[in-house]
Amino acid sequence: MAQSSKLTVPSGMRDFLPEQVAKRNYIFNTIRQVFESFGFVPIETPSMEYLSVLSGKYGEEGEQLMYKVLNSGNFWESIQPLSAELLNSKKLTPLICEKALRYDLTVPLARFVVNHQHQLQFPFKRYQIQNVWRGDRPQKGRYREFTQCDADVIGSSSLYYEAEFIQIYQMVFERLNLTEYQIIINNRKILQAMAEKLNCLPQFKEFCIAIDKLEKIGLSGVQQEMQKRNLPLTTIQNFEEWATLSGPVLETLPRLKEKLSHSSMGELGIQEIEQVIEILSFAQNELKNIILDPLLARGLDYYTGIIIEAKIKNASVGSVGGGGRYDDLTGIFGLKQMTGCGISFGADRLYDVLEEKQLFPLEIKPNAQLLILNLGKETWPIIYPIAQRLRTENIPLEVYPQSEHKMSKQLSYADKKKIPFALIIGTEEIDSQQWQLKNLATGEQQKIQTQELILFFKNRKAS
Repeated sequence: MAQSSKLTVPSGMRDFLPEQVAKRNYIFNTIRQVFESFGFVPIETPSMEYLSVLSGKYGEEGEQLMYKVLNSGNFWESIQPLSAELLNSKKLTPLICEKALRYDLTVPLARFVVNHQHQLQFPFKRYQIQNVWRGDRPQKGRYREFTQCDADVIGSSSLYYEAEFIQIYQMVFERLNLTEYQIIINNRKILQAMAEKLNCLPQFKEFCIAIDKLEKIGLSGVQQEMQKRNLPLTTIQNFEEWATLSGPVLETLPRLKEKLSHSSMGELGIQEIEQVIEILSFAQNELKNIILDPLLARGLDYYTGIIIEAKIKNASVGSVGGGGRYDDLTGIFGLKQMTGCGISFGADRLYDVLEEKQLFPLEIKPNAQLLILNLGKETWPIIYPIAQRLRTENIPLEVYPQSEHKMSKQLSYADKKKIPFALIIGTEEIDSQQWQLKNLATGEQQKIQTQELILFFKNRKAS
């Protein structure tokens, strides 16, 4: 059927080919294995939440990027009698859309914990690998539908978990062969102390929104943003001296401690970072890739303590993960004094980085490893049981479906699908009970029996 125009998917959303899915699964499986090695258990939540659950949790810019979902039914008829004033007000929103696609996995987690609090053992350590949606401007490394891989702990104030999350980042990056990375840390208490010293503590939220754009718009851009947000002139003038404090954590801590020596809030924030670094030192974790940046803000409003961001050096995308401590996120849903902390991996950005740096293992392929040729009905009593036996041994394979096709066509099919081996069983092979295994890359053939065939592929998988 002829198409009048090219079919496309919505901007910022994508189809994935089999090879891409296989590579994505490699990332998901790596992250999942590390999460589970630290005792995290999986959950899932719905793609949609009520707007009342999500609203007011993500800050000014986050609210604008949320995908709201129109109510089903003929709601236009129900709102026609309403006044023009109401039609143009925000009060109309709940009438036409009371749900939204989830913006992240953390706020739905808080709702989940409140709903299921009597079924959970605290501290509750969960991980979640699911899609989220944001109405952002699509560009490289930034999509409107993407997958987050989150791990969170709810119900403990221990700073041990912040150290554990840094270890998780380190372990995942090492397993993905991303050895050139940075884990950037800060503390919202340090940011509050800084805002106090810069005379803008009453405008703390505006201050954080401005400095969170530093990487995108630079120092002068942040100062212009501060001016636009009506921050005090002294804040704008004295902000630059704080912008040079970032560096390796062990070098930066003493400098920052001196700068915040007369701030009880700042000293508390530094002590928390020092404790996390002490735990990592006891665990013999590498500290050279940990950067302390007092300007790291993380744009979301719910963070209250240590915050973390992960980046890959010399990559064309920004951060590939982030997270932090939130003291009372469940409190907004009625469950008070349930502190938590967590991190997230941006799997789509990790994919882009691994592709860019050519770090995906060569053996990651969605293809079958073997094609069993179909050389006539007389071979069916042999080839079909062999296929079933190999599949029970978790050896992925295909049986060519049409026996009337010539062997050359069947081998060409395997070549086009990048299936590396073909099993040839004709009348001669049936008489001798010796099958022919052909390496399609080299053309080499060897005689082999079924049990030897199983061992061949198992050894190949293990090597």
